[in-house]
Amino acid sequence: MVIYYILALFVVVIDQLSKWIVVNMMELGEQITVIGNFFNLTSHRNSGAAWGILQGKMGFFYVITVIVVIGLIYFMQKHARESKPLAIAISLILGGAIGNFIDRLFRKEVVDFFDFNILGYDYPIFNIADSSLVVGVILVLIITIIDERKEKRKYDAKV
Repeated sequence: MVIYYILALFVVVIDQLSKWIVVNMMELGEQITVIGNFFNLTSHRNSGAAWGILQGKMGFFYVITVIVVIGLIYFMQKHARESKPLAIAISLILGGAIGNFIDRLFRKEVVDFFDFNILGYDYPIFNIADSSLVVGVILVLIITIIDERKEKRKYDAKV
């Protein structure tokens, strides 16, 4: 199980290092074009959640994040032992949650910088912790669907 906590720690370290670079090397609002009108690095701050919702509700985020982190660790210890893919997914979610929690705790806002324009849609600016959270959640959904299908096949074979 230790390897999965190391993965979560790796996410936190890469996330915090990338944010430190953005904060120290770019002015707030500065934009660096990486790929034409598709991908920019943009120094942005967010005192809310995804898409800027719940701006300034730091107390709420502190409480929710602590509950989520405790829940993820419990779930990892109790249920993810049987499934390496599930443990990896939970590790990614855990690392992402902690990465953004550190920002909220010490900066009172989250540092975002990945800025994509996809087919004319200016996607909300995000960071490595956000990416880790999204990938982890998608993996949990895929794993859950696959496990449900396996259980259904076992049930159908017995009937």
